[in-house]
Amino acid sequence: MTSTHGATPSETALPKLTPGPYRKRLGLISIVACFGGLLFGYDTGVINGALRPMAAEIGLDAFTEGVVTSSLVFAAAVGALFGGRISDAIGRRRTIIILAVLFFLGTVVVVASPGFALLVAGRVMLGLAVGGASTVVPVYLAELAPFEIRGSITGRNEVAIVTGQLSAFVINAILGNTLGHLDGVWRIMFAVCAIPAICLFFGMLRMPESPRWLVEKGRHADALAVLKTVRSEERAIAELGEVEQVAKEEQREAKVGLAAVLTNKWLIRILLIGVGVSMMQQLTGINSIMYYGQVVLIESGFEESAALIANIAPGVVAVIGGFIALYMMDRVDRRKTFAIGLTLTTTCHLLIGAASLALPVGNPARPFVILILVVAFVASMQTFLNVAVWVYLAEIFPLHMRGLGIGVSVFFGWMTNGFLALYFPSLIAGMGISGVFFLFAGIGAVALLFTITQVPETRGVTLEKLEVGVTTGAIHVVRRRR
Repeated sequence: MTSTHGATPSETALPKLTPGPYRKRLGLISIVACFGGLLFGYDTGVINGALRPMAAEIGLDAFTEGVVTSSLVFAAAVGALFGGRISDAIGRRRTIIILAVLFFLGTVVVVASPGFALLVAGRVMLGLAVGGASTVVPVYLAELAPFEIRGSITGRNEVAIVTGQLSAFVINAILGNTLGHLDGVWRIMFAVCAIPAICLFFGMLRMPESPRWLVEKGRHADALAVLKTVRSEERAIAELGEVEQVAKEEQREAKVGLAAVLTNKWLIRILLIGVGVSMMQQLTGINSIMYYGQVVLIESGFEESAALIANIAPGVVAVIGGFIALYMMDRVDRRKTFAIGLTLTTTCHLLIGAASLALPVGNPARPFVILILVVAFVASMQTFLNVAVWVYLAEIFPLHMRGLGIGVSVFFGWMTNGFLALYFPSLIAGMGISGVFFLFAGIGAVALLFTITQVPETRGVTLEKLEVGVTTGAIHVVRRRR
């Protein structure tokens, strides 16, 4: 059994990557596709600063605030589940174009909404688009990228997500502190995301389809044409041969998608691992900070306007951490990255809870200590977990179930996210900052145990080699022997 690191017999058959114009083409494709991640980030982050003026104008109470916030997240779960299946049917590129339209329409509905009902409808539309983008964009990038740099290419989407969230925090702070006296300032905050939606739509019209999806649909000549634009000709031909070989083996099995999963215990296992990894990411509470960061900072002792500005700090370190993660993604094992991240985030949870107990309300040091620890938590999460999780989910599933696998996994992640978004204000009110973060710490310890005992390695292996290992269960045997 070969190791999952370095070259294997499958990889050494492929010509090495060489400099050329195709590298620039691949970079352009990733930039355009990552507008989907930018929209994902902005639409999930904008509520952080828009919620309070929105609630004041429309007359939301604590429960309806939770509904407005979580409606996007629960809709994203549905969008993730069906987005993957739709992209399996009509293609990654066409699905992303449809999502761009949905992003734009959802923005228009939210900005124009006169009251609660239409506001929630617009948030649901945005949620469907966010969920679809969260599954389709990483898969699109992973299927276009060479295996040697797949982690850094696919991980760019997560950097785009946190860049979108940081943009939302900065724009919220600027608009909130300059136009906060206007009733409709929150509408301007939301309107900004129409711009990247337009860029995504027109950009994807000029981008190619995933070559692996094309092979699955029998369009081999089209797949080779696409590969030649993002590889050297020699590499493109060799890589197409690998993809075709795996596709032929799948056809002989005569089972794809859900039917294949339910009749293969190893595919069921990898699907459960995908679900576990996705839920693990959300149960750190990272998105509770991204949605309710201002609430946490006000609870810790900041004034409202100061909290709006201080809330930019987690957004900044998230982007910095994202770029560090991209550097590490093709150099450090996924499992090791997960383990380091969970150790650090769980430690931060414990420290936040302890600081909240040790520093009573009114202590001038309390808000700044908690802010520093929250920033450390976000930095740890972004550097070691967020990017790695999205890359992992995009690469671990075989081609015939990739849309289904990532869709189901991210569905459970979004549902976990949704319940946290809905009940986080109530948890803070009932348990206080210390109780909530001690709870997150306990969950983090369980997630660390799950990672060490169950999650197989994927770095440095072609998608086709991974597919064989996952389908036969060999990927788990390799991990145990190592």
